[in-house]
Order: sequence, then structure tokens, then C-alpha cells
Amino acid sequence: MNTRNNFNRHKKAISSLAAAALCFAPLLARAEEPGERVASAAKVFQELAADKNKGLPTNTLNQAVCVIILPSVKKAGFIVGAQYGRGIMSCRGGERFDGPWSAPIMMRSSGGSFGLQAGGEATDFVILVMNPAGARSVMKGRAKLGADASIAAGPVGGTAEASTTATMQAQMLSYSRAQGVFGGVSLSGASLGPDDGDNQKLYGKKVSGEQIFSGAVPAPASAKELIAELEHASPKIVAQNK
Repeated sequence: MNTRNNFNRHKKAISSLAAAALCFAPLLARAEEPGERVASAAKVFQELAADKNKGLPTNTLNQAVCVIILPSVKKAGFIVGAQYGRGIMSCRGGERFDGPWSAPIMMRSSGGSFGLQAGGEATDFVILVMNPAGARSVMKGRAKLGADASIAAGPVGGTAEASTTATMQAQMLSYSRAQGVFGGVSLSGASLGPDDGDNQKLYGKKVSGEQIFSGAVPAPASAKELIAELEHASPKIVAQNK
């Protein structure tokens, strides 16, 4: 009887902790201003693009039409990974998505894998969008990955190439980095789309993801480093996208 009571108490405690994490997640994510998040995204991308052995595959990056970066939420001793994340998306400009990298579109993700880590370990998520259809599905609203847009764990390493049929055909390739370890990760089930509130804060007025992509508003000063890093790592697309 005592064993069952102890089990029930532990079960309630775990449920309470999970509920508390979900309640605090939006509050923690709001603690960082959009401009700061853009700077964090630039740093994450620079580090992963510079690592030729274990970072983002150059061949794959050169074929991507957009890059989505969700830096870690790290406050109050714990983080919420893919369950509730905020970050940026930058796409190659033009109707064919083959021009210079655009100003950042502020993004929000929710759902998918749930990861609550004690001790404040940082987790970063990077998604390479591999064709215009995938880019448009995310840009227009809350796309559910795996349903509205196909996604697969991306190949890892500076010269890695997609090898499986599922990976080669996916509209998006996803990665995570935690505790210094970088690798492909499945984010199927997560929802991803523009964060209208953060876009308004960053650009000073209401603006849609499509308007930002089209160049209707100039890139903010905080995005200078991010765009420079993207242009340096992958100045132009090297393959015809699906």
C-alpha cells in the first residue's frame, strides 16, 4: 500500500513539474528581445558553419533555400528545447529563392519532442529548408512539420551528403546541438511559423514574413552579422531545387 502511495506521489510530482515547465516556457522565451535573438542565431550559425568536420554540411547548406535557427531558451536553471522555441529564418531572395540572403523573419516553434534539461545546458536547433515549397509552407503560417512540410534528420559533417531516400526527398533537414554534440534530429510533429509579435518589435511595425522576405522593410542593424555569416558560408545556391 505504501509503495502504491509513493508511486502516486511521484507521479503527481512529475506531472506538476511538466505542467510548470509548459507554463514558464513562454515567459522565459519572452525574456530575450528579438534583436538579441538575431545576434544569438548569428553566433550559432557561425560556429556550426565554421566546423568543417562536425558542423553543417557545406554541400547541403549550398543547396538550401532557407536557414532556420532556434537558439536555446536558457533561463532560471532549465530550458525547454523543441517544445517551445523562438528564433529566425532567412531565405535566399527572389522568386526562385536563389538570390542574396534576406532580412530575418522572426519564428516560433512549438510541440514536437519535449526536452526539459536541468542545469541550464544549451540546446540549439537548425533547420535547412531545401526547396521553395517548404519555404512557402513555413512562411505563410503555422506549418506542422512532417504533415504540411516533410522533414528528416539531416546528414552531419562538413562534406556529408544526404544518402537515404527519405532524406534526399525531404523539404527540410533538421539538426540539434547540445553539450557540444551536433547531429541530425527529427522534429516531426513540431509546428513552425512566423512570430508576428516579434517581427513587429524588430521592424517597428506590423509586417508579415512574406513582406520581410520580399524586401519591403530594410534589415535591422542587429541582423548585419547574421546576413554576413550566411553570405560568407554560402554566397549562392549551387543546385536546382525541387
